[in-house]
Amino acid sequence: MRQNISSGGPYEEPYGYSRAVRVGNQIHVAGTCAQPPNVEGVDAYGQAVDALHTITAALAEAGATPQDVVRTRLYVTDINDTDAVLRAHGEVFGSIRPAATLVQIAGLIDPNLVVEIEAYAVLDGD
Repeated sequence: MRQNISSGGPYEEPYGYSRAVRVGNQIHVAGTCAQPPNVEGVDAYGQAVDALHTITAALAEAGATPQDVVRTRLYVTDINDTDAVLRAHGEVFGSIRPAATLVQIAGLIDPNLVVEIEAYAVLDGD
C-alpha cells in the first residue's frame, strides 16, 4: 500500500511530488523548507522550526511521530547557520537522536530560503 501525503506546499502539485510517501512501515519525507509567510526576513532558526513543523504534520498524517524518525538530512545555504538549524533540530529530535547529516549547498528554489530538511521514519510492527 502506498500513501501520498501533501502539505499543500506551492511546488508539490506543479512539480509532481509528495511531501511524504508511506509504503508499508517506511515513511520518506521530502526536502522541506519554511512555507510562506515564514520565509522572507525569517532567520535560519525560524525557517528550520517551520520546516520541522511541516515534517511533524506529514509524519502524523502517515501515522508516525518524530520518535519514529531514524534519519534526517539538513541542507543550509550558509554553514554559519549550523548552530541555529541544529538547535531547532535538537528541540524536536534531541532525545530521539536519529542519524543526521548537515551540508552546505549553493542555494534553494527561493533565494529567501536558507534551510531544507528531509526525514526518514520506520514504524514498528507494520
